[in-house]
Amino acid sequence: MDVRAIAFDVNGTLVRIHTDDHSDDAFRAVGHLLTYQGIDLRRHEVRELYFRILKAQQRSSAETYPEFDAAQVWRTLIEMTATDFTRGLPPEKLAQLPLLLAECYRGVSRRRLKLYPHVRKVLQQLAGRYELVIVTDGQSSYARGELHKVGIAQYFRSIVISGDHGYRKPDARLFHAALDAVGVAPEHALYVGNDMHRDIFGAREAGMRTVLFESDQGTKHYRDCVPDHTISDHRQLLRILGS
Repeated sequence: MDVRAIAFDVNGTLVRIHTDDHSDDAFRAVGHLLTYQGIDLRRHEVRELYFRILKAQQRSSAETYPEFDAAQVWRTLIEMTATDFTRGLPPEKLAQLPLLLAECYRGVSRRRLKLYPHVRKVLQQLAGRYELVIVTDGQSSYARGELHKVGIAQYFRSIVISGDHGYRKPDARLFHAALDAVGVAPEHALYVGNDMHRDIFGAREAGMRTVLFESDQGTKHYRDCVPDHTISDHRQLLRILGS
């Protein structure tokens, strides 16, 4: 098996994460933060506006698998609810506010964030022998900070996040973008993910061989899709590669 690059999904594959996207605490925190920007909304009003804008953003997309832009959702919410006080804030503060709200919401709604067992040691053994890249659904405002928090960002030469592109896996363009960045053709790449549809089907359609990591997250069946390999412990990936 002539593998030159290994691509990974993140959440449910490398990182065990749990968030409560409807968390009262998260929307209360955002509401309190908005108070200092001249916007007075109760937590249920923030939540209703947030999901309404998010869904409208997805509906307006021409993509088959649309992804939302979290910072743009908060930017739209600010524009819809701004007062004279808000509009009088320093321009640089207003420019940074949507990203700050995205990070605040994610941080308070997050309940768990930790690596699966043996992930760091396996990445250490693979780094230098293979080009390591990430192809993940999510938002840069969340994913990059979380990869830094769990201490593995430095292992990856390319990090492709769906929120930066406007479409999600299984869109083949995401897989190709990560491989193009390191100059490796799909037939020389292996993809490791936990979702049979977005990860395994998507990577297969992009021309890559696949490894399903069996976790408690993700779709377990999709059409007739079967991974090339299945693992329940990341150390098994080393054996597949002959490392």
